[in-house]
Amino acid sequence: MSVGIDDVRQLHHHAHFSVSGDHKDEPLRECVRNALERYLDQIGSHRASGLYDMVLREVEPPVLEAVMQHCRGNQTRAAQMLGISRSTLRKKLASYQIDNWSTAT
Repeated sequence: MSVGIDDVRQLHHHAHFSVSGDHKDEPLRECVRNALERYLDQIGSHRASGLYDMVLREVEPPVLEAVMQHCRGNQTRAAQMLGISRSTLRKKLASYQIDNWSTAT
């Protein structure tokens, strides 16, 4: 049985990527790997599609928010820190509707 992106989104509502408190000292890479492995275990034998884009949509916004907050809203500095152009940063912020860095959590 194949699972399309809409099915993956629906499954995602029931199987969230999360990092438990007992792994707080774990490297980010391992946190992501563990969260993804738990997610895949939860969807079981269903074949997911669009997983790469879904993971990026989960990870990219908090990265942008954290960097914008760290740079106190300075897009030039944030873009340099991220290794992307300022115009790319602006497009990404707009696409995720991140318009006020001070409200990022």
